[in-house]
Amino acid sequence: MTPIRRLELFALPEFPMVRPGDDLASLIADGLARANQELRTGDVIVVAQKIVSKAEGRLLDLTTIEPTAEAQALAQEVGKDPRLIQAILSESIRVVRKRPNLLIMEHRLGFIMANAGVDHSNVGGGDRVLLLPADPDASAERLRNDLALRCGAAPAVVITDSFGRPWRRGSCGVAIGAAGLPALVDMRGLPDLFGRPLEVTLVGLGDEIAAAASLLQGQADEAQPAVLLRGLHWSAPDAPAAALVRPEQEDLFR
Repeated sequence: MTPIRRLELFALPEFPMVRPGDDLASLIADGLARANQELRTGDVIVVAQKIVSKAEGRLLDLTTIEPTAEAQALAQEVGKDPRLIQAILSESIRVVRKRPNLLIMEHRLGFIMANAGVDHSNVGGGDRVLLLPADPDASAERLRNDLALRCGAAPAVVITDSFGRPWRRGSCGVAIGAAGLPALVDMRGLPDLFGRPLEVTLVGLGDEIAAAASLLQGQADEAQPAVLLRGLHWSAPDAPAAALVRPEQEDLFR
């Protein structure tokens, strides 16, 4: 008989508002204690990008920005604050698509996303915006190491953000940073149910974890940015979230 496999996900309760310089590992450990959970080897801690960016001080005050002529022209096209456009351009490689009130950008890390991840929401109002972590995979690795020191067990860590998707309506949680697990699993060569070898199957495990945790994290005022996932097993070698970005030579739509 095939054993029953079960995944459990817990949103850490009463998670505080994160401020620049906060120790995320300590905040997560406190949340685990409130949930009567102890961190185990093989657990996955899934954290929203916003709390990572806030702890790392990735807040930007738009009043300090002087827009370039390029930013002013683009701002007029799409109907956005020129200072915000300058912040977006500074985080980007190129404009993918534009129309009034919409900018799809290629982020400097290769992500294709609205506004290059520069965000006003859940920042506290005013003229401040939040940028993505400078290196989300490195952020995940640091948090993993800090949790190991704080809790005595090294979990895998996934950092999530909400992306829109081409040809699909609605946003969905995706992994932008990962450590301690294979964000991308190559299943090519493995047999299917009938013994036929898989030829093209790559599993975006990091994104699947992010989407599952996003059901608890929410998109608005849920205030549940940290999730514990338990019961997941993997055997593939570790791979960062950067492995999920499709290389330009494989992109049929660029």
